[in-house]
Amino acid sequence: MYFDAAYIAKCYLNEPGAERVRDRARQASGLCSADFGRLEFTCIVQRHRREGRLIAREARQVFQEFEEDEQNAVWRWLPVSTDLVRETCERVRRLPSPTLIRTGDALHLACARAFGFKEVYTNDRRMLAGASHFGLTGVNLLE
Repeated sequence: MYFDAAYIAKCYLNEPGAERVRDRARQASGLCSADFGRLEFTCIVQRHRREGRLIAREARQVFQEFEEDEQNAVWRWLPVSTDLVRETCERVRRLPSPTLIRTGDALHLACARAFGFKEVYTNDRRMLAGASHFGLTGVNLLE
C-alpha cells in the first residue's frame, strides 16, 4: 500500500482522520512510500512542534516510534533515481495546462507508478486530482 507523507504522518500523529488511516495501515501487508517521504514526514513533525501541537518530548517519542517501525520493516522506502525524476519531468510537461500539481506530489505519483502500484493513499486534493494522469487511482480514506 502506497502512502504519501500526509498519511505517513497520520500513522504517528493525532490528526483528524488518523484512526481511519491507522486501521487501514494495520490491514496492509506492507506500507511503502518514496524515500523522500521520510524527509516530508520529519518536516511535518517539526511543523507540529513549531506550531505548538507537540512539545519536544512528544516529537522525540514520535520519531522513536517511527524509527522502530523502520527497523521492524513496517515501511519499505522506494528509491527516487535520476531516471525517475526525468520521467516525472516528461509526464508533468504533458499534463493538461489547467492541471495543478506540486513537485512532491508528482514525484510520489511517478514513484508509485514505477513500482507497480495501482492506488495511492492520500487526502491531498491536488495529488488525488493528479493521480489519473499517472495511471493511478487516488484513495482518500477521510471522505
